[in-house]
Amino acid sequence: MEDFHFSTEVRVRYAEIDVQNVVFNAHYMTYLDIGISDYYRQGLKLDPRKLSRQGVFDFVLANCTLDFKQSAGLDDRLQIWCRTAKIGRSSMTTEFAITRKEETEPLLTATFIYVSIDPKTKQSQPVPDIVRKRIEQFEQRNF
Repeated sequence: MEDFHFSTEVRVRYAEIDVQNVVFNAHYMTYLDIGISDYYRQGLKLDPRKLSRQGVFDFVLANCTLDFKQSAGLDDRLQIWCRTAKIGRSSMTTEFAITRKEETEPLLTATFIYVSIDPKTKQSQPVPDIVRKRIEQFEQRNF
């Protein structure tokens, strides 16, 4: 996970496991949503809700691919790893990995493509400079 500069933690709750005693697959999307939210708030120090209210920036999920490698179970402490891999004109490709805390073998890897939108019109817009620059600083690379 050395290529990731950000991670956040969740604990698997009883309501998230299925009859096979593993995390039901749809809950991984919730974990990844927690990951991207914390990435913006804690990692990038940006408040997407505030930027949206100000009419500056919002983003929507356009595409996602999840690759399941192993199962997580009740009370597992999971590390949600998140990084921006690419920024286009209006799209941002984000890569995720989920591991058990203090392990490096992924339980899941995922790639999401988000689209920057104008909060008022809900139409695609270029990724604002404030967002692009903050991501580049945090990820320590130019896109």
